[in-house]
Amino acid sequence: MKKTVLAFFLLGLAAVAQAQLNPITWSFSARKIADKTYEVQCKATILTKWHLYSQTQPEDAVAMPTTFVFSPNPLFSLEGKVKETGKLEKYTDKTLGVSANQYSNTVTFTQVVKLKGKVKTSVTGTVEYQTCDDEKCLPPKKVSFKVALN
Repeated sequence: MKKTVLAFFLLGLAAVAQAQLNPITWSFSARKIADKTYEVQCKATILTKWHLYSQTQPEDAVAMPTTFVFSPNPLFSLEGKVKETGKLEKYTDKTLGVSANQYSNTVTFTQVVKLKGKVKTSVTGTVEYQTCDDEKCLPPKKVSFKVALN
């Protein structure tokens, strides 16, 4: 009887762990690079065997690209597009005939922000992404962020 209860407990614990699986950990920061100019850095740390998709995907990709939405703020302007820094992997699934641009381990997304005056404010927004391993993909997820510019 004790073994049966223990087995059900362990199965329940495994189900909860699977439901809370989050293979991507995000950290957000800002670095001053010039007078009134900052780099907002969004770093993704990726668990072993998992992948995070690039913002840019091939035409035959079925993966959802990583996207950033920055909340409008009259105190700054976004300069250029979000840049990716990491080891880009070009993956091809020969069975399904699709490909993807993806990252393993870590990738940093950087957006340059220029303040319109000598002010303190924050950059807020969301990142939406999808992650997969060799066997499954998790549903897309949105993470909100807020980074102070001092």
